[in-house]
Amino acid sequence: MPRDRQFGEEGGRLSYGGYLRLPELLQQQQPQSEAPDELLFITIHQVYELWFKLLLHELENAREAMFAGELWQARHLFQRVHAVERVLVEQVEILETMTPQDFLAFRSKLAPASGFQSVQFRELEFLSGLKDPAFLARLRDASDTELARLRRRLDEPTLWDAYLTALSQRGLRVSDEEIMTSLLAVARDRRSYDDLWQLAEDLLMHDEAAAAWRLRHVQMVERQIGTKSGTGGSTGAPYLRGRTRLHYFPLLWELRAWL
Repeated sequence: MPRDRQFGEEGGRLSYGGYLRLPELLQQQQPQSEAPDELLFITIHQVYELWFKLLLHELENAREAMFAGELWQARHLFQRVHAVERVLVEQVEILETMTPQDFLAFRSKLAPASGFQSVQFRELEFLSGLKDPAFLARLRDASDTELARLRRRLDEPTLWDAYLTALSQRGLRVSDEEIMTSLLAVARDRRSYDDLWQLAEDLLMHDEAAAAWRLRHVQMVERQIGTKSGTGGSTGAPYLRGRTRLHYFPLLWELRAWL
């Protein structure tokens, strides 16, 4: 019998390192100083960007599933999103193993680089409904390609738009004047609308996870640099703390007061 296996050692067509492009990946950590903790700082932030890339992929697919009326698929994808977002929060603990003294040993090398400049994080906010065109002018170091991505996010439907479509596909009205009535109908008749209710809870959990990450992040910043300004020119912790009160889906929070 001919041996035509294409997996394992007999296949020999693809290696672990080749598939993951590990030589290229492991060359991307380039400290700018001799400080021993700078590798930790770079690694954590690069991992964040990889998670952001995955979240954008999953949230886009969840949005399209809602538009298509495949709410089961959207809910499945949100479970993955929630799991990733828990990791985002937990990763802060690793960064906090670096003392303020350790961070100050290389912090001056970072300016004017800043997490504020993360294009993918802004994409996540725009996709989730927190659209702010002002960021395009403030991201001075973003490439033309990155700015084009952000402009596309400003123009494309949000997760909330997709959820409103799912409501309308079930005969519920979604105009500004009637949306709260429809949300209340979903909440009060779960026998008929439990899938829509559970999907709303998934959206709320995504919103809550983002708020938890913002809060955990600002606590870490305060622990590391106190009230110092950010390397990108922001006010640092005060700016970050001001953003902890933001919501992607304010109507889902307001709904609680109407129940």
